[in-house]
Amino acid sequence: MDNNVIYGINGPVVTVKNTDSFEMMEMVHVGEENLVGEVIRITDELTTIQVYEETTGLKPGDPVTGTGAPMNVLLGPGIIDNIFDGIERPLKAIEAQKGAFISRGASVSSLDPDRRWTVSMKIKVGDRLEGGQVYATLPETPIIEHRVMLHPDLSGVVKEVRKDGEYRVFDTVAVIEDDLGEKHNLTLCQQWPIRTARPVRQQLAPTIPLITGQRIMDTLFPIAKGGAAAIPGGFGTGKTMNQHQLAKWCDADIIVYVGCGERGNEMSQVLDEFSELIDPKSNRPMTDRTVLIANTSNMPVAAREASIYTGITLAEYYRDMGYHVAMMADSTSRWAEALREISGRLEEMPAEEGFPAYLPSRLAEFYERGGRADVLGGGEGSVTLIGAVSPQGSDFSEPVTQNTKRFTRVFWALDKALAYARHYPAINWINSYSEYFNDLDPWYRENLGEEFIEYRNRISALLQEESSLMEIVKLIGADVLPDDQKLVIETARAVRVGFLQQNAFHPEDTYVPLEKQKLMMKVILHLHNRAREVVAREIPISKIIALGLFDKLAKMKYDIPNNRLDMFDDYLAEIDEKLDALLQ
Repeated sequence: MDNNVIYGINGPVVTVKNTDSFEMMEMVHVGEENLVGEVIRITDELTTIQVYEETTGLKPGDPVTGTGAPMNVLLGPGIIDNIFDGIERPLKAIEAQKGAFISRGASVSSLDPDRRWTVSMKIKVGDRLEGGQVYATLPETPIIEHRVMLHPDLSGVVKEVRKDGEYRVFDTVAVIEDDLGEKHNLTLCQQWPIRTARPVRQQLAPTIPLITGQRIMDTLFPIAKGGAAAIPGGFGTGKTMNQHQLAKWCDADIIVYVGCGERGNEMSQVLDEFSELIDPKSNRPMTDRTVLIANTSNMPVAAREASIYTGITLAEYYRDMGYHVAMMADSTSRWAEALREISGRLEEMPAEEGFPAYLPSRLAEFYERGGRADVLGGGEGSVTLIGAVSPQGSDFSEPVTQNTKRFTRVFWALDKALAYARHYPAINWINSYSEYFNDLDPWYRENLGEEFIEYRNRISALLQEESSLMEIVKLIGADVLPDDQKLVIETARAVRVGFLQQNAFHPEDTYVPLEKQKLMMKVILHLHNRAREVVAREIPISKIIALGLFDKLAKMKYDIPNNRLDMFDDYLAEIDEKLDALLQ
């Protein structure tokens, strides 16, 4: 073992001369302070290790010890309502022990070893247990039941079971004997390597929408449960704001929020906001169903690279319990920059813009771990992935955005001009798209009727038509357009201001149920159709605009409460009444 000492140090990358003692992707401890590292390359002369902590003060000759296991995380009760760093170290517990600054080599158990949980056992002696089956349950928070599952690689017959009661995470609650006659103690937790996807029984088609209450997302660019979406946008276009709205309102059971390489003050704001938010479904604090991974831009660069895998592993763990999980990665660009920096230290051949040639395959690996599935323990769960991308200078042609596009089926393109015009969410309806329509339309038909899809298609067509008309207007002005084209521009404005723009701070507008979204589209299109009849009789459009109906529709999102959808009938009646008077 004496040969396992540091030979060279280059930032977070450390080399060791001896190559027989380590395996690829093995987790190791580096230096006297036992810094966490991972083996990323082995040649016949050198073993290369990336260290997940600050390497200042390390020197050649310091010891390196292997753990014999890959980089893994501890999974069990106590994950929810906690804040971790990129390698699942609990920041609250470290603060309590070591003060506000994380010291290097801080080894604190990810889950509180002394906290007692009220456990109900779900098995009896003689039962046969397969991997992924639930053998105990406990209330992790007032709204989330934690289902303790057998490790996916284990199976066997139950030999001993403790009675229901208070247990700690590492206490043995049952014993099983596998097919080889070996006995295994079952505790309330298990370990899992972060770079390996957890197995499922079968992947399911993405046929159920993730309902967000955000009109532009639910109606024009929907995402499925188990789907993958990208939110690209330059600085200040509202990526983090959109992810907050999704985290707060989407109908997932559990939210995993990974702040990957974000600014420290922004991250602390996120943590403060989440602790103050009240979950609209349960009236409990939002933290009762949220896991936060805080990995700020001044933390070691290698831990940033690991944080995405830590987040997705935690999300898969709760999916395996039968929950629908939404994971927000903010932002994958910072993660790609970490890959680029480590790749540079390893002296690998750079590809486009200095990113490593394996950037696309790493992004694919990450997004492929989402999905809706039949889980091993029975039932259904999903992991929906929503990754923010921060292209420099809002340039969507850069490698991270382009490669993310290849592996996600929803693209919510944020637009600087819309953000600066105070139009939120600043999603550009011309550059964005969703490829889930064919999968989700049967659900919309069944739950909202055929007309929902018809309204959506017509609203999209109006926005497209307005976009091409505005090109003409820029050249020669609006006055030369015929009245029917002026009407398209007027209706599209009502769609933009009254439907697509949404106020996160207004109690009626921050979350809008699908039924109300459908009726809003119905009223706008009804006005458009009736106004077309009036224009066809050669009555000038200025008379229609003077009635004030378009302005009224722009404000209906505030004027009609979410629980008074009958008021839409009054709007339809008023439109008919005023336009009939014009026709006469």
